Order: sequence, then structure tokens, then C-alpha cells
Amino acid sequence: MNTIKVVQQMLEWNEDCSDEVKEKLKEKKVLAVNIMAAPGAGKTSLIIKLIEKLRPRYRAAVIEGDIAGQLDAEKLDALGVPVVQLNTNGACHIEALSMKKMLDYFDLEDLDVLFVENVGNLVCPAEFEVGEDVKIALLSIPEGDDKIVKYPLLFTKADLVVLNKYDMMRFFEFDDAQVETDIRSLNPKAGVFRTSCEHDEGIDALYHEIEDRINKKMTN
Repeated sequence: MNTIKVVQQMLEWNEDCSDEVKEKLKEKKVLAVNIMAAPGAGKTSLIIKLIEKLRPRYRAAVIEGDIAGQLDAEKLDALGVPVVQLNTNGACHIEALSMKKMLDYFDLEDLDVLFVENVGNLVCPAEFEVGEDVKIALLSIPEGDDKIVKYPLLFTKADLVVLNKYDMMRFFEFDDAQVETDIRSLNPKAGVFRTSCEHDEGIDALYHEIEDRINKKMTN
């Protein structure tokens, strides 16, 4: 009973902190995009592709979440993208308090969109709000077509679902139609996109979706 109370208090506290982050980003008119996926699904590659598309008109930055290391942050830094590395030291997700602290490292007046690359995990990140406007659940083809059923919370909460590494469909037994059905049964309103960062396929459609959301945030 005590354990249940502690967990509940943690989630309530995180929700309060998430609301603070959301309010600050609303004031600055910065769109926050939380990208959640398993390790190796292609989160960093997708972020890079989207930033390349956004760059001519929009100013982007990244919070890079990892248990340890800074390899992905170095890739983004090499492109001249403002990036802050958040090492969770064992935690399997980013919490709203960390997000709140990370905002102080950016000039929010000079940003239009902030990407959050969450820790590689299909479970924990979905449980914690971080003040984001958009949740993206990223599933790569090599992971298999059973992940929607096995990890429903992530895909239930997602605003957008991206099937990445779609160029690898020919190498794997991946039932695209069944995956679409599974997504729709959990989350009928989620937008579904199919992308290949390797061949720059499907990126434009996702870019336009993010662009529309940036423009709406700017005018609200």
C-alpha cells in the first residue's frame, strides 16, 4: 500500500512540473516534440532529417536523453544545432523536472521547435509527461510488427506514430496492414507516417505535419 502511494505521488508531482514546462513553452511559442522509441529505432537520424527540412524557416534545438554518453549529441552539435545532453544515470526516461531545468540552457526567444529525444525504451517514457505538445512513437521495421500489442501505452498516448526504416520492409516479415489496424484500435486519432531516413522517403509528409503544428503554436 505504501509503495502504491509513493508511485502515485511521484506521478502527480511530475504532472505538476510538466504543466509548468508547458506554460513556459506556450508563453515563448516554442513547440516541444517528444520522440520515444526503442534503442536503435532511428530517433537521432529522424531528428536530423526534420531539422534539415525545418532549418530554412524555423529555429530548432534538441534535448538529448541517454542513460550515459553523448554520441548522439555530438552528431547534432556537429550540424550547429543547439543541443543539451541529459544523462539520466540509469533512469529509463526523462522526467518533467529535468526538462524544466534543461530549458534554462536555451534561449527560448530564439527557438521555434524543441525536439526531445527520450531515453531508448518502449515502456517508461510513455508514463511521464514532460510538457510536450507532440508525442511521437517511433517504431522501426526491424523491431517487428508485434510491438503495438506488446507495448500499448506508448502507442495509445502518441499523437503521431512513425514506422521508420521502411526501406527494410523487404528484409523482414512485417505485416504493415496489421500494424495499422493495431494502431487504429488503440488510437484512432494518431497520424501514421512511414519514413526512411536512409533514402529520404516519407520525411516531407512528417515535416509538413510538424510545420503545421509549429505555425499553430506561433499564432495561439
